[in-house]
This record gives sequence, C-alpha cells and structure tokens, in this order.
Amino acid sequence: MVIISKNEKKDIPKYSSTQFRHGMFYLLITFAVLFFLNVYCSDTSQKLFYRSKESSMHDKAQLVAHSIAELDVVNADSVKNIVEQLENLSVTRLIVTNQSGLVLYDSLGKNSTYGIYTLYPEIVQALQGNDVFTWRYHDGVMESKAACPILSYNTLAGSVYMMEYDSAQGQLIKSLQMNLLITSLILGLVLTFFSFVFSRAFSKRMRKIISSIQVIREGDYAHKVKLHGNDELAVLGRQFNDLTDRLCASEDRRRQFVSDASHELKTPLASIKLLSDSILQNDMDMDTIREFVSDIGDEADRLNRMSAKLLSLTRINSDSEADCEIAYMGPTIARVVRMLSAIADHAAVTIKTNIITDCSILIQEDDLYQIIFNLVENGIKYNVPGGKIFIELTRQDDNALLTVRDTGVGIPESSIGQIFERFYRVDKARARQTGGSGLGLAIVHDMVYRNRGEIHVESQTGEHSGTTFTLIFPVFDVEEDER
Repeated sequence: MVIISKNEKKDIPKYSSTQFRHGMFYLLITFAVLFFLNVYCSDTSQKLFYRSKESSMHDKAQLVAHSIAELDVVNADSVKNIVEQLENLSVTRLIVTNQSGLVLYDSLGKNSTYGIYTLYPEIVQALQGNDVFTWRYHDGVMESKAACPILSYNTLAGSVYMMEYDSAQGQLIKSLQMNLLITSLILGLVLTFFSFVFSRAFSKRMRKIISSIQVIREGDYAHKVKLHGNDELAVLGRQFNDLTDRLCASEDRRRQFVSDASHELKTPLASIKLLSDSILQNDMDMDTIREFVSDIGDEADRLNRMSAKLLSLTRINSDSEADCEIAYMGPTIARVVRMLSAIADHAAVTIKTNIITDCSILIQEDDLYQIIFNLVENGIKYNVPGGKIFIELTRQDDNALLTVRDTGVGIPESSIGQIFERFYRVDKARARQTGGSGLGLAIVHDMVYRNRGEIHVESQTGEHSGTTFTLIFPVFDVEEDER
C-alpha cells in the first residue's frame, strides 16, 4: 500500500485537492442538469394540461353559446331551460349574460350574480366578440376560465362565461412534480455517491504517483508505481516506470563512471606521488633524478589526456543540441592521417587511405575529426609492428560509409559488446603500456550517435586478424539542397 506522508498531505489544501474539485464539479453539473430537468418537465406537463383544458372549456362554452343563439327569445327562463337540457358540462360555475352584461343565468346558487351587471374581465372581452381562456395552477388546484360571445344571426346577443376548479387534475400535476422531485433527489444522491467514489479512486491513483515521486526523490530509483488499466493515468504510470528504469540505469552508469574515473585517476597520481617522494627522500645522482622527473612528466601527460577525454564525454552529454555544419569527410581524413603519421611511423604501422567518393555530411566538424582520430589512433596502439591500417571512404545510396580496418591482434567475441563502455579495456596490461584509458571508443560511440550516425565493429582474434570499424552517416548533398 502506498501511503502519503503527513508533510505531503499538508502541502495539498483540502479545498485544492483533485478529489474535492472533481467531486464538486460533478455535483454542480449533476444538480444543474436535474434542476433544468425538473423545470422543463414541470413546465411541459403544465402546458399539456393547459392545452387539454383550453380545448375542453372552449368546446363547452361554444356548445352553450350555440344552443342559446338558436332561441327565438333570449331571457332568463329560456336560458335556464337550455342549460338544464345540456348534460356533461361538469363546470364549477356557468354565467350567461345579455349583450349589456346583465346576468341572465348563474349556476352559483348562493352569492349568485343573477339580475345584476357583471364585469368580469373575461365577460368584458367576450362582449367585445373575443374568445377568452385563462388558466392558473396553484396549491394542487387548476383554475380555468373561458368565455365566448353569443352570436345570433351575426349579431351579439350576449356572452357565456365558465369557471372550473379541477382539484383532481391539479393533484395529478402536483403528484407528477413531487415524484419528479423525489426521483431527482434520489438520482442526485446516487450520483453524489458515485462521483465521490470515482473522484476518490482517481485521487487515490494520483496519490500513488505523487508518493512514488517522493520515493524517487529520496533516491530509490528502483521503485515502481502499480496502476492497472489502460486509461491516461495507467499510461502515465507506465511512462513513470520507464523513466525510473532510465534513472536507475543512469545512476548505475554514473556510479560506475565515478568509480572507474576515481580508480583511473588515482593510478597516475599515485605514481607521481611515489616518484616525487623518492626524489625527496633519497640521495640520487642527476641522471636518476632526470629519469624520475621524466616519468613524472609521462604520468602527468597521461593524467592530462585522461582529463581531456573525460571533458570530451561531458561536452557530448551537455551539448547534444549544438549546431551542425556541412563537412567533407575526405579532407578531415587527410588531416587525421597527417597528425598521426609520426606516431604510426614510430610504431612501424603503415596507414593507407582509399577515398573512392568524397561525401559531405551534416555534423560538427570537431566531432568528425575526433571520431576518425580516435579510431585511427586506436588502430595504431593495438596493432603489431609492421602492421597496417586501411581507411576507405565510399558512398552507398544516400549514406556515406567509412571503414577503418587494422591488422592488429583483434578483439575477443565476448568483449565486442563492451568495447564502447567507458573505461572498458580488453587487455588492461597492454592498455597501460600504450597509455590507453578506455575512453576513446566510448567517445566515438557517443559522438557518432549524437550526429545521427551508426557504428559497427567486426573483429577476430589472432595474429594479423585485426578489427574493422564501419561508420555510416546520411549524406547531405549540397547541390541538391541548393536547388
């Protein structure tokens, strides 16, 4: 189980945590949707009842108006007879007036308006020749009012006014709204619960990553975060684990590098210390002193060469985005051969070059010089007296191929995969004799791949078997680029 320390929890305020923010966001969205759903459903249901009641009340009012309009004489008795003959009106109140607004009939027994003038807004509009309908819902009761004119031979003869209190349908609307509200509240609680669960699960996975970062920060690069699934957090977890693997490998290489560098630098320093102490503590003749001082100089040169190579490796790692330039390989090869010819003559090694096709590549020119220099110098050091080094440059399709082959003792098959590692030396005794530090091929390898190239090696052990290094760089054609 991954646990976040108290300090980490304090670093994340409660109201700023991902869990709280996600939970509140889900709740706000949920309740906003439920609120608008309630409003919409309530409004829609009321509109449906309104239309139904409007049609029903209008039909009833028109029925009464047409029936009265057919009377020869419109008075209180004739209107009462007509109304009593009509069935299924089912209204709470029915008022019939003449063209002046005098009530001829009022179904309301007590508090009736019979015989007096009534100026209800609906009756006034009906006497103006308009069909009127009003509707109001409150406290579980629907109150509907309708009025229409009575037209006898296209002449206004009066008006019909109806009013209905419908508690049954009102209660139906109230029940529907209440059920919708209860359902929304239950749905809101369920969604609140699941949003809390999901946000908690999400934040728990985030806390695992945060806790793992804390572990890595404390130096445990082998730590892995375990997140299952295929979502973004799982991908982030896998990327995090890949990063820790790289950090672990990088840390191992760093420790090995520091250890190897300390060991390699310690040797010439110890020799210098021993030689200087011998001069100071012993009586020596001048020739012996000169010999010791010469040895000290050799060790200092060796230390200087090793430091320069270490700086080269540091520059490669820190200057990976340096600007490149167009460089022809032929002149650089000639310059390297010219610089190393004296060392090759001293070692009785012959250097032969064969530039079949000179190629231009995009590279840092100092890198190209260093790559070729290290390979040729390595071929001289590990060659045999009377041996040869063959340098060949050619072009194959869109690639420049540079081969450096020597006739030395070769490299054992078991060591080929390690020769590009820093401070690795196949024959340590011979390397110390020749001043090798185990850094030359490591520098070559890093420089080649930094400049988008490839390096391959083939070798066999035995006298005059030799080793062949093949470099491959993409060709940069100047003329084609200009066109």
